[in-house]
Amino acid sequence: MDQIFGYIERITFANPDNGFTVARLKQPRKQELTTIVGALPGLTAGESVRLQGEWKTNPTHGMQFAVIECHIETPSDVVGIQKYLASGMVQGIGPAYAKRIVKMFGEKTLDIIDQKPHCLLEVSGIGQKRVDTIKRCWQEQKAIRSVMLFLQKYGVSPAFAQKLYKLYGDDTVERVQENPYTLAREIRGIGFKSADKIAEKLGFPKDATQRIDSGVEYTLLELADVGHTCYPLNDLCEKAGEMLEVDVRGRVGALEQEERIVIEDEVVWLKGLWLCEKGIARELERLMKGQSRLRTVDTTKAVDWVEEQLKIELATNQREAVKSSIQEKFHIITGGPGTGKSTITNAILRITERLSRQIILAAPTGRAAKRMSEITKRGASTIHSLLKFDFSKKGFKHNRENPLTCDLIVIDEASMIDTSLMYSLLKAIPDHARVLLVGDVHQLPSVGPGIVLKDMIDSGVLPVTELTEIFRQAAGSRIITNAHKINAGEFPDLSIEKKSDFFFLKGEEPEEALEKIIHLISERLPKFYRFDPIDDIQVLAPMKRGVIGIENLNLTLQQVLNPQEDVILNGGRRFGVGDKVMQIRNDYNKEVYNGDIGRVRKISREEQELLVSYEGRHVIYPFSDLDELVLAYATSVHKYQGSECPCVVIPVHTTHFMMLHRNLLYTAVTRGKKLVVLVGTGKAIAIAVSNNDSIKRQTGLMKYLHPLASFLM
Repeated sequence: MDQIFGYIERITFANPDNGFTVARLKQPRKQELTTIVGALPGLTAGESVRLQGEWKTNPTHGMQFAVIECHIETPSDVVGIQKYLASGMVQGIGPAYAKRIVKMFGEKTLDIIDQKPHCLLEVSGIGQKRVDTIKRCWQEQKAIRSVMLFLQKYGVSPAFAQKLYKLYGDDTVERVQENPYTLAREIRGIGFKSADKIAEKLGFPKDATQRIDSGVEYTLLELADVGHTCYPLNDLCEKAGEMLEVDVRGRVGALEQEERIVIEDEVVWLKGLWLCEKGIARELERLMKGQSRLRTVDTTKAVDWVEEQLKIELATNQREAVKSSIQEKFHIITGGPGTGKSTITNAILRITERLSRQIILAAPTGRAAKRMSEITKRGASTIHSLLKFDFSKKGFKHNRENPLTCDLIVIDEASMIDTSLMYSLLKAIPDHARVLLVGDVHQLPSVGPGIVLKDMIDSGVLPVTELTEIFRQAAGSRIITNAHKINAGEFPDLSIEKKSDFFFLKGEEPEEALEKIIHLISERLPKFYRFDPIDDIQVLAPMKRGVIGIENLNLTLQQVLNPQEDVILNGGRRFGVGDKVMQIRNDYNKEVYNGDIGRVRKISREEQELLVSYEGRHVIYPFSDLDELVLAYATSVHKYQGSECPCVVIPVHTTHFMMLHRNLLYTAVTRGKKLVVLVGTGKAIAIAVSNNDSIKRQTGLMKYLHPLASFLM
């Protein structure tokens, strides 16, 4: 094998999934940069590396060095040191300070920072506060570096090494050696497969109990990721056994005894999800048994009065929905767009306001809460911010012991609420409060596990009003009429009308569809509709991969709409000021949640921070947390649930065959407020409309709801 040494000038490409990286290396006494390729996860510009590998000639890109082994080293020459410090590796030092420090101390720079950091006060502009920051960060980096060098042998990227050190500190190496499988549970981003590779290199056998236990839990977590709250025992053992290549049945019983899983009637739950499903049924029973504090009213007179107040005339089933909601302790209203859910909600609120001012409005996402506020002209919050997270208890502040203060709580977009969040919400509602859930049960189910609203409705034991009639005003919108056609399994109206709010553009080949999408967003729609190409237009794609998949659409749209030279590269993602980004997991510390969309406003290499604005609220991300963000020029329909945008562009192509389902297309179309454009093929639309066989989620909620029937009769 050949060996080369130098510092990373820049990262050209990095795949976050497999760590494959293309970078440019500056070798000592060589003018030309060397292209290096290989599995180099977490490699950062400015790092000095010693590489072992082979020279290969690429037909397109010429001579490249294919890396087999990579050892990260401390830079030794002045150029490498300056590049290293300028990269933002050390908090408190950015490009400007790196230049000044290296100019003063030359090749002794890193020794000065390590041994005599007080000498940095001699550098113009550096005060004691900055020196303290640099000193603290340097010591942490040294400790992380030793952890990285150890973990490097086991294929753990520097980015994950940093997360491990934050969690375990100086005990990191010991903890990893003791049981690498705990990493999969405790470090987000390190899955079972990564932990398994480390364990194999550490000498753990295939039938190690830690491996089997972690593999079974991992399989249940993977099933939860696609919506299941539980799974048949035999099928689970088969799945886990196939992945682990060992028989897992002996350990399943042990996991049950250790109370890590629950088994009932040959069905298995992770204990947390079992507690949630049982808990939802228990909390519903409690709420429905509770006595409302609101005085009883003549419901017919109340509805007559509110029609007069709002200058409306409610349809028969709308009147019944209002009557039930001001009479019953718990009620569900479901229906598609244009069926009057908002009108009914406003009527219920107007009547209840005559009885009490203690009314709470909430929705699962920030955008849904904002839309609820606009429709009702009343304040609404997200469920997460309503319940308030308590870091000391690692749970919500509002719960059964500390309930919310309300006589009525109205939750919009209830189909989005997963099993865990619904349990937390119900626990926080006082016995006397009335509860109204409003949602469209035909939308995609929640991103998290469960189909709570559907299970509640299908159980047949809870009061429900389903709205089906499209009202006159809404009937003029092709977005609404086509959404209902799709939901009914009918092909949408794609005829060309000048003043329509629904269009179809044909793109037979994916490349043609991509070209049309880019032209639409960058030129045509902003020109003819005055839409801002970033804030007013959202691309919703069925799949992640492919020419018109989410990843390629984001990269292409980023280059067209927000080209930037000065970017931060993290896990294969490039972020620049002005980029549209999405939070991809709940972060209670930052108070941002899965699906929140914002804009990058500032990047500070000195502070190693990126600032994102969400609806005017600024959130700071340390560089180590950038794996919480993805570009959001294009996103999945699932991630965009509960949100609306003036214009939605939806690629629908047969290359997305596996994801073409009726409820996905229906949900995507209903996200557009003023304009919906489908780009692709009629055949793909037909496939989606006719395919109502979306993955059936395995849940246990209905089983626990059925006993409520005897109580309600």
